[in-house]
Amino acid sequence: MKLQLIRNAMVKITYGGVVFLVDPWLAEKASLGTFRQMEAMGFRPVVPEQWDIPMPMCALPFPKETVLAGVDAYIVTHLHPDHVDMDMDGTVGAPLRHETPLFTQSADDGAVFTKSGFSDVRVMTESGADFRGVRFTKTPGRHGTEIPCGPSCGFFLEAPGEPVLYAAGDTVWYDGVAETLRRVKPDVIMLNACAARLEGNGRLIMDDKDVLAVKAAAPQAQIVAVHMDTVAHACLTRQSLRLLLDAEGAADVRMPADGETLTFTK
Repeated sequence: MKLQLIRNAMVKITYGGVVFLVDPWLAEKASLGTFRQMEAMGFRPVVPEQWDIPMPMCALPFPKETVLAGVDAYIVTHLHPDHVDMDMDGTVGAPLRHETPLFTQSADDGAVFTKSGFSDVRVMTESGADFRGVRFTKTPGRHGTEIPCGPSCGFFLEAPGEPVLYAAGDTVWYDGVAETLRRVKPDVIMLNACAARLEGNGRLIMDDKDVLAVKAAAPQAQIVAVHMDTVAHACLTRQSLRLLLDAEGAADVRMPADGETLTFTK
């Protein structure tokens, strides 16, 4: 298995001979604008300085064509503008190949992709399904410590000869994640962990304490932290998370740079 972090939560996963692209947000640097420009969408950061930081905060490490090359399927964990490209007319995913199979978390999200011209939209389920020899199963998430910022999900992948991968998606540590870890017993865990916060929703994804809770609950697993250094409402950077985890004896948690590939074997 190979995990190539592209940027934010966008990861290219090579697994069981299949290439998945997760949360394909391909926008040019700063093209989404600032929270002040997007205030009508209802997203309000809690730190005043975060209102005027253009997003994405960094450019893609490769041209879009390189990112999309060889992809067999897309996985979009939820419809937020830092996980898939959104246009003002309500359509999504414009830079993607619309004939490529796309997995989404719900029929409602799937309808948005169908309206946007995607021809092979599939809804993930907690009972699982096979895709070209890879078993693909939806997992629950809680996208906020206060009022959840909309629905979100994770997933896990299984295939002969491959380590079990659990991608938690946009979630905080809660009993749904704990139950997934007990049930699945993954070999590799991918966590979105920049501790992003919004007013009214609280912390949207994991922080250092949540990462440590996952590590304690799944000591057999290798942990990879992503969703770093790209969105303005983040409260942790790679550097600050690294310092916090190292101080707690968790130096083995890996934080790839944009464009970096990690390889795992069973």
